[in-house]
Amino acid sequence: MRKIYMTFKFSALFLLTMLMVNSTAIAQEATDDSIVETPKDRPVRPAFESGLLFDAATTTVNPAKTLEMVIQHRFGIIENGVHDLYGIWAPANIRLGINYSILNNLTVGVGATKFNKMEDLQLKYRIIEQTRSNSIPVTVMLYEVVGIDGSPDSKWQENYTFNNRMSYSTQLVVSRRFNDHLSLQIAPGFIHYNSVDSIYDHDRLSISFAGRYKFSPQGSFIVSGDFPLKLQGISEHSQTFNDSDASFIAKPNICVGFEISTSTHAFHVYLASAQGILPQEDIMWNKNDFFKGEFLVGLNITRLWNF
Repeated sequence: MRKIYMTFKFSALFLLTMLMVNSTAIAQEATDDSIVETPKDRPVRPAFESGLLFDAATTTVNPAKTLEMVIQHRFGIIENGVHDLYGIWAPANIRLGINYSILNNLTVGVGATKFNKMEDLQLKYRIIEQTRSNSIPVTVMLYEVVGIDGSPDSKWQENYTFNNRMSYSTQLVVSRRFNDHLSLQIAPGFIHYNSVDSIYDHDRLSISFAGRYKFSPQGSFIVSGDFPLKLQGISEHSQTFNDSDASFIAKPNICVGFEISTSTHAFHVYLASAQGILPQEDIMWNKNDFFKGEFLVGLNITRLWNF
């Protein structure tokens, strides 16, 4: 499986390099020929108000030289009711992040998450963008997250190396803005952990969905779901998956909530089933079932600065 993963990574990097070179060549050709872009050929407005929807990356990439601050907060599961004030007094998870747009279609970021003391490096590269003429009907983005587990060395017991701390998430995010109210996206993904207990798989495929319905100039109803795929063909274990197996398979991470946005801010309040925040945490380890009342309250705040 590690060979498959490395092949996947090198292929993705090769594709990204070729796309960036091709984009530069096209841009240069357009400049040399003095091509004037018609209004219908221009990109549509971004499908989403923010580059973040719950804990999912959207295809929205801020303009070059934009700095974005991100605060993501997850309270505890509400199942204990008033005893812990519906999760407010329970152990909470929080992530602080900073993203910077190097180019109009390229953003890099860093962050720190409370659970497992996770540090992360992120990259978003928009490959193509939906146009007003529908000559390009969708926006496509490559989203990569590298996680570094900051837990004590003893977590890995024998044969510890720094490499044990690494985890990876790769998603190809495809979105479409249907009109001024409705936007949807889908994101197939691949998760890899360098080190897991022997009863778990190192790799997991997933499919994620997200949607937004804008009902006022600043307000939107938002929803998303991350679904781990139960594919025996890529499993390191021979038995068939079920909920009682030792080879635990994560449950879907379902999120529903509201977004309030301005030109520089986005605020989310929502219910979610996963308490993890990075995509590899949500897709690999979520044990909560949203439809059995196993969910928690989440809050996100983003703030933009232009330089």
